[in-house]
This record gives sequence, structure tokens and C-alpha cells, in this order.
Amino acid sequence: MPVSTELTNTRKVLGWRQRFEDEAAARKRTPDPDWARGARLNAALVRSLQRMQVGEAGDGANLIRKADRAGDADYSAAIRLFIAEEKNHARLLGLLLHAAGAPTISRHWSDVIFVKLRRAMGLRVELLVLMVAELVALRYYRALRDGTGDPLTAEVARRLHTDEERHIPFHCDRLRKTNRTIIALWRVLLFGAAIVVAVDHGRALGTLGVTRRRFVTDVVKQSRKASALMQSRR
Repeated sequence: MPVSTELTNTRKVLGWRQRFEDEAAARKRTPDPDWARGARLNAALVRSLQRMQVGEAGDGANLIRKADRAGDADYSAAIRLFIAEEKNHARLLGLLLHAAGAPTISRHWSDVIFVKLRRAMGLRVELLVLMVAELVALRYYRALRDGTGDPLTAEVARRLHTDEERHIPFHCDRLRKTNRTIIALWRVLLFGAAIVVAVDHGRALGTLGVTRRRFVTDVVKQSRKASALMQSRR
């Protein structure tokens, strides 16, 4: 489902816990991609995917603590299921790199900065920063899905992109009633992050047929519906 449709659907009352549970059950029934067929990744994509894999690999403990303090058992359960999906992303990317004969890395400067920003304040701030990463990842995985000529890579990217389409409205639903000033500051942060990623991953994006300018422009466009939903009181 396109992200625009997915975001629009958050205007309805959604049982996010049940939805994540359904996705978890479906994931258990779905076999992994066929890693044995291997993957063909150029050097730029290897470096790019290594950085993305690090970003997906956090344990989410800080977010869980903040969600628990919010006093909503269903939301806390949904957050745990969301984090499980993020960990599965890290697992899939790690196995994809392994299938291409490449190692994972233990850390990257961009992830260190991102984690520090997320942990700076309360739940709402952490979710706003997390939303920056989710919107950037959504565009990145779409580029990877559509631009790679490698079947295994395209399959992994498709799975990750589908999950990200669900994660964004999930966070938007929690971030409703965010005031205009905060949203404006958030969009500045998003714009800056998109530029950083476009520069840092520029060569890999180029091999996928996406220019740095196009990447940034698309991320900003994706943010418009999210911004409107986060300001909504319905």
C-alpha cells in the first residue's frame, strides 16, 4: 500500500497492537529469502548497507522504558513489536551482506549522533527523532527495491519498505496534537538529516538511479502528510 494511503488510514481508529501481532504471526509463516543464491552488491552499496544495518540494530531499551512510563499497556506492547521488526531488519540486512560476502560493522558516526538525539528527552522527542530515520529509510529502501538488479537484494528491500510504510503512521498516531512550532523544527531536522544521508550514501544511491537532490526532495515530500497528521487532533 502506498505510504500516502497508509497515512490517510490513520484517521480511523486503529488497533496497533493487534496489527503488529498479526504482522509478527505472518512473518513466522513466511520463509526467509533464499540466502544460498547469494547477492551481487557493488562496493558503494556494501558500504551503504553496512551503515543502514547498524542503524537498524539498536536494542530499543530506552524507547521501551519511555513507552512503559506512558501508562498504556497496548502501546507498550506495540512498541516492543515495532522494535522486534527493527531488529529483524538488522538481521535481514546482515544476512544480505553475508550473502554478498561482506561483513557487518559495529558502529558508524551517524548512528551514534542519532541515538544521542533520540535519548535526549522524553517519549515525544524520541519519537520525533525516530520519525526522521523512518522517513529517510522509507525512501532509501524504495530506491534499493526499485533500483537494484539483484533479485535477493530487491526482495529484502521490499520487505523492509513494507514494514516502514506501517511504522510511519504508527508513530504519527501517537504524535497527534504536536504543535506547529515543534513540527516546523522537526521538518528542519528532517531536511538536514536527508542531506547528510544523501551525501553519505550518494554513490550508492547513484548506482540505484537516484540523485542526491532527488533523494532529499522525495524525503521532504513524504514528510508533508506525516506533518499534517501529527498536528491533527482527530
